[in-house]
Amino acid sequence: MDLLALADFNLVARHGGFGRAARAAARPKATLSRRVAELEASLGLRLFERGGRTLKLSEEGRALSERTAALLTEIDETAAAIASGGSTPRGRLRISAPLLFSQAAMGKLAAGFAMQFPDVRLEVTTEDRSVDMIEEGYDLAIRVNPDPDATLVGRAFLHDRLVVVASPALARRTDGSAAAAVVRGPATGPEVWKVSTPTGRSTIPVEPTLSLSSMIMVRDAVRAGAGAGRLPVSLVSQDLMAGRLVSWGDVDGPEITLWALYPSRRLLSARVSAFLEYLKTAFPTGAPDELAAYVGG
Repeated sequence: MDLLALADFNLVARHGGFGRAARAAARPKATLSRRVAELEASLGLRLFERGGRTLKLSEEGRALSERTAALLTEIDETAAAIASGGSTPRGRLRISAPLLFSQAAMGKLAAGFAMQFPDVRLEVTTEDRSVDMIEEGYDLAIRVNPDPDATLVGRAFLHDRLVVVASPALARRTDGSAAAAVVRGPATGPEVWKVSTPTGRSTIPVEPTLSLSSMIMVRDAVRAGAGAGRLPVSLVSQDLMAGRLVSWGDVDGPEITLWALYPSRRLLSARVSAFLEYLKTAFPTGAPDELAAYVGG
């Protein structure tokens, strides 16, 4: 099989079209089209379903892409490692990161990493969805409590937990009536929040009065006294220490864990390894207070 034709096929598959692939790689569109046609002819398979203005992988094309994309990347990384002496991080590093972590820490992390490794071109995309790393060409994805995925490996690097907080001016009610609440995402009506305090477990009836799309917005609204909110400790620990917010208890539920994930490959590129080590240096124990200190520092 022609590896160059296979690489061109994966380039077109990754970008979803000959035109986009040609622009991304600065290659002639006609050359890519010819290479893919030659590959289809040699295999006796149709790898793309071609419509009027659309190009979609056929079932056979999707299977070929899934099985060869990581292999080709490994070949490229091996060649680059040999050419560079095997240990110098260089080249493009694409990372997908969730919104809150990006807003709170990713700018500082990216700047520090870029200054330490000037030969790496770092690209960070902020999105809360679970990206398809192989299909979309990501080297690393940061995810919160990810579902098990046989195609990915990685490590947990930060732990956090939710706490119910409010402005000191907003007293926790003791008569069983609902407290005003600020929530992330759409409000569905009255809720009951379960919390743990040093004196035991209890419930807090709440009535959402504000629905906001990010945790940063929720924190700011809670600070302003609009209601109580469930927020990560790392985001409010400094407010709690300064007395700008008070805690009504830790939210009962699973711990929040941030993972750095990458496609399961036998060889890990020097640039991905460097970023994983940089995360470990930034958050040696992975405790919530480390993220709070990092953001506030």
